[in-house]
Formats: sequence, structure tokens, C-alpha cells
Amino acid sequence: MSYNAINKTIIMADGREINIETGKLAKQADGSVVVRMGNTMLLATVVSSPTAKEGVDFLPLSVDYQEKFASSGKIPGGFLKREARLSDYEILISRLVDRILRPMFPEDYHADTQVMINLISADAEVLPDALAALAASAALAVSDIPFNGPISEVRVARIDGQFVVNPKTSDIARADIELIVGASYDSVAMVEGEMNEVSEAEMLEAIKVAHEAIKIQCKAQMELAEMVGKTTKREYSHENHNEELRERIKRELYDKAYAAAKLGNPNKAERKKAFGAPKAEFIESLGEDHTYDAGMIGTYYHDVEKEAVRNMILNDRVRLDGRKLDEIRPIWSEVNYLPSTHGSAIFTRGETQSLTTVTLGTKLDEQLIDSAMVSGTNKFMLHYNFPGYSTGEVKPNRGPGRREVGHGNLAMRALKKVLPPVEENPYTIRIVSDILESNGSSSMATVCAGSLALMDAGVKIKAPVSGIAMGLITDIETGKFAVLSDILGDEDHLGDMDFKVTGTKAGITACQMDIKVQGLSYEVLTQALEQAKAGRLHILGEMEKTIAAPAADYKPHTPRSFNIIIDKEFIGAVIGPGGKVIQQIQKDTGATIIIEEKNEKGHVNIFATNQENMNDAVSRIKAIVAVPEIGDVYIGKVKSIQPYGAFVEFMPGKDGLLHISEVKHERLESLEGVLEIGEELKVKLMDIDKKTGKFKLSRKALLPKPEAKNTEANPQ
Repeated sequence: MSYNAINKTIIMADGREINIETGKLAKQADGSVVVRMGNTMLLATVVSSPTAKEGVDFLPLSVDYQEKFASSGKIPGGFLKREARLSDYEILISRLVDRILRPMFPEDYHADTQVMINLISADAEVLPDALAALAASAALAVSDIPFNGPISEVRVARIDGQFVVNPKTSDIARADIELIVGASYDSVAMVEGEMNEVSEAEMLEAIKVAHEAIKIQCKAQMELAEMVGKTTKREYSHENHNEELRERIKRELYDKAYAAAKLGNPNKAERKKAFGAPKAEFIESLGEDHTYDAGMIGTYYHDVEKEAVRNMILNDRVRLDGRKLDEIRPIWSEVNYLPSTHGSAIFTRGETQSLTTVTLGTKLDEQLIDSAMVSGTNKFMLHYNFPGYSTGEVKPNRGPGRREVGHGNLAMRALKKVLPPVEENPYTIRIVSDILESNGSSSMATVCAGSLALMDAGVKIKAPVSGIAMGLITDIETGKFAVLSDILGDEDHLGDMDFKVTGTKAGITACQMDIKVQGLSYEVLTQALEQAKAGRLHILGEMEKTIAAPAADYKPHTPRSFNIIIDKEFIGAVIGPGGKVIQQIQKDTGATIIIEEKNEKGHVNIFATNQENMNDAVSRIKAIVAVPEIGDVYIGKVKSIQPYGAFVEFMPGKDGLLHISEVKHERLESLEGVLEIGEELKVKLMDIDKKTGKFKLSRKALLPKPEAKNTEANPQ
């Protein structure tokens, strides 16, 4: 049986291949493809309704990425044993694809559109997230759905000094730059990733390398569309317009909107009121009997407002709140605000505020990860919450949405790079950012507050991290552009770019960029990065006024922690028969003790509520694993008495024979009345039998020798 499958192969720079197949699976979808690299296979489908729903003036696009557990030969954990709601990881990949696809649809296309991407076969060395957008775009390319693509995304990493596109999973751990870059053939539209404090120039170089690879993938999709015969897209008409009303609103309201933009009011509510006044006056002037559609009035005035704001910024070089283009809003911060937390901070920049906490837990608090590609644990978590009151709105509290997951992940990546190495940090760390006010870049406020809270908690981070969101206003016709530092929510909404950059004084740790216009030059990107650096350093300076380095010690109520690495053969001794020894130590000291075997060693993590308990637990374990040394003196306890001597426990779990001849210098017939079970005494380790490992002890060696008896004969 023939399936009439059509294939297109992409040859990568290192000789590896990516194959796109269509016409074989899911043929009732408007478009479907299978993308394969190695043994990783993604099935992407796209369906769009023939018509738009009444009154919809936007694109109802949904993008869902899901991994099938069978793809890696696994059965899901939990009670249901089936794929459930999307995990945070799947949501993040869905967002990566959504952010590059959404701007590429025509602005007047409003039909319900659904993109679904499933991992149907997994290869441990080929990460699927770098192929998901390619699969989605290819599915659109072989459909008749209007789309201004193709696009693609790739991962670019610098490994051992060399840039590699879509590197093997096992190599990524050595990367000091790791980015996912999304682009069309002509221009970059999306960047997200993390770096080890690298320079702006190095990041730009990585983006350029990625774009060259994306161009090849875009060209392959164009050729695939021609092979399938889908170069002509469906006709549609989803908008009705009243050009006379559009022109009237612009004629009568543009100057008023421009004047409102120039007021330079730093208060969000007052700016909203000023912009709303011209529209309200216009509607009132129409009278009650007018026949204009209220939705059209709102749409056309929004367009006028957007044009007025953009032109005001380009022409007058000032911002909506009166700031200069590169000026940062006023900043204040505070640490140790919450006395019962392990660390806390408030960070406020303009009308954006984060209250962030740090909690330090034990290994038992680590997050369990069970996905198709990864099984393991995670000991660093950052959770971002965005309640309705932060913007003065009523919003049901239904848990984190995709936006919250995405913003939290960006902040997590920014701070992860400065945490102490795993071997120096025994704690599970959870950061929670609650956004109390929001008017632009709450994710960057989370980075700043998180950095402050970590230092307040006493976590020995490498360096403080700050974050800033950059915006952009461009005019293609005149070539004018304005790069905006620390953007407001309105500037994000009305602008052409949202570019978030985080880093230390030494360099960038993470970034996230979404570009809404095509053809953005590297010249503009370079200026944006340099301006972001200046802003980032300014914010770091303000943060240092509150706290400049990690606290010298943890809070008194923070669990104490200590790590001991022991030889593998001592693991059993520390645990004891049936866990008897370790349970007794925990009972006596109140400490929590966790033992793992890693790399042929025993890793002992000890957690206690205070230093005294910690010291007690540590000393007991060290005593168990200590190696007896011939000649050392110990305080021992008599465990049993035999006719020939006593067995003395001189170290935890280690008994030695104190022979009857080694108890005293005097000759003893028995030990009755000399030693008692449970008695403590000093003993010296005299020898260790090389064959049996038995210990020979002496008490006599520690006693002064008696004076020699006078043997001179008595006179007769």
C-alpha cells in the first residue's frame, strides 16, 4: 500500500540530518508533518476553522506540546497512569513555539487555530524542544492556512569554545552559552536562554550562528510546500471596516492622543484616564442616536493612540511617564522584611513590586521529575505568582497559568548561574515571587528580589544579579528608532520589542527576547544590549545600597546543614542493622540524616535545627567512620567480660580485646571486682591483626609503672 509520503531532508553543518515527512500521518488535519532527527520524532498538526466567530478581533491561537511516555518506553507515574495536564516543561516548549508563530499570522486573520506537537519517539541525545517550532511551521507550510512564514528555531550552544547548533544532550552540560533562537528567513524574532556571565558581543555571535542554520531550515520548508502544492493559501475575510469612521477618529483624536502622551505622568491610572478622555468625548459628541459600532470606535482609537505614542517617543525622545529613553524608574528595596522566613526581600521599581521569599530545605524537599525524557530530582525551584490585585483587577485564583510558568522559568535561569556548586550547597532552595504591583517587567523585578532574598538568607551566591526589560519603537519608512530602558506595560504593548536581559557585573546570565517587527538589524540589537548593560549595572548599584553580599551566616531558625563524604564500606556502619544506628543518632540529636551512594562514595547530608544538634550528629558520624590508628588513645566502654579479658568498644561499632594481662601491671587471676560492664576507661590501641582485623587494646600502657621492689636480703 502506498501512502504517497513526501520527504524533505535538511543536512546540518556537521553532517547530521533532519527529515520532514508529510502525507503519511494525520491526513485529515489541515496540515501535518513528522520531523525526525536521530530517533527523536515529532508529529505536528495544525487545524484552523473555515470562518472566524462573530465579534472576534484577534487570533484565537492555541499551541500545545506534549510528550508521550511511550516515546521513551516509559509508563507515567501517579495513580492514573496516563498523560495528564501539561507539565511545566511542556508548557515552556509550547510557549517557545507560540511566541515565534503568533506574530507571523496576518493581523486580520481571526479563525480559531490549533497547533499540536507530540513527541512520539525519543532519543536521549536529541532534545525535542529545538525541533518543535520547525515541526509546527512545516505543518503550516503544507496547509492552506494563511501564514507569513516559514520560521524555525534551533538551539545554539558554545561548547569548548565552539558554537554548535542542536548539540547532543550529553554535550550541553559543558556549554557556557545556551540559547534557543527563533527566526524567519529574513530576521530574528525570538531568543531565550542562559549564559555563564558572557559579554553582549558573544551573545550576538551566538544569535548570528543560529540564524544561519534557521535560513537553511526555512528554505527547506519553502521547497516542501512547493512539492506538496500548497503555495496558495485560503481566502478569508474576518474584518469589516468603516473607513469613513477610521479617518474621522484619526482626524479628530490624533492630536489629543499625542497631547495625552506628552503629559509625562508617571502614574499608570492617571495616564489611562488621560488617554481615555478623548475617546469618551468623541462618543459623547456623536449623541445617543449614532449608528457607529462601539467595537470599531475602540479599535480605531487604539490604533490612533498607538501611532500617537510611538510618534511622540520617536520625535520628542521622551517616554510616556516623562523619562528619558535610557532612564530607569526610581528603585527602593528592603531585605529581612519577613522575620520567620529563611530569607526575604522587597524590590520596587516604579509601579512594579515583588515580595520574594527564600526557603532552604533538605534533600527530602527536592522536586521529583517524571517525564518522558527525564527522570530525577530538582533542588532549585522558583515560583512566580501574578494575582489580579497587582494590576487592580478582579481575577479568579486558579493557579499559575502559562505566563506565570514562563516568567518564573526565566528568573530561575537568571539566578541558577550564580548559585554555589552542588557539592557546596546541601540545601534544596525554593524562591517564591509574589507580584504585588505590576506596570512592566515583573519578571525582572523577580530576578532582583530573588537575588536580594538569597543574600539575605545567607546563600553564598557568586554575585548579585539584576534584570532589565528593553523596548523598541521603530519607523520603517523614516528609519528612526528608539531603544527604551526599563519599559512600562504600555510601552511593551505598543512597542516592537520586549527584550529582557539579566546578569551580574561580569556578564549576562539569561535573556528572553520577543520581536514584533521583521527586519530588525543587528545594529539595533547591539545598541539595545549596550543600553541594557548600563541599566543593569545601575540597578545593581541600587541593590547594593540595601545588601551588597550574602549574609555571613544563615538565620537562626534556618536548618543547619553539613556534608560528609565517607568511604563506601562505612555506609553500612553508619546505617546500622535495620537502620538502628542512624535512627538512634537522629533520635538523640534531632537531626535529619540522608545517605546516598554516588561515585563509589557515601554522601552523608546532615540537617539540624541548631548548631549544637548539628555538632552532636556530625561528631557521632565522624566517630563511626574514623579509621583507628595504632598508638592512639580512646575513651572506651566495657561491653562484655570474659575469663581471658574484656571487650571494649573504643570507637562506635568497633570493639577491641583488652586482654587480662593488659589491664594492670599486676598479675590478675580474674577481672571480677576490677572491671564492670558499662564502665568507661582509657585504652590505647596497640595493634591491628593484619589477617583478621582484630584490635588489641591496653590499659596497662597508660598506667605508671610501679616502683621496683627492694630485693636486698634482710640481715640475720
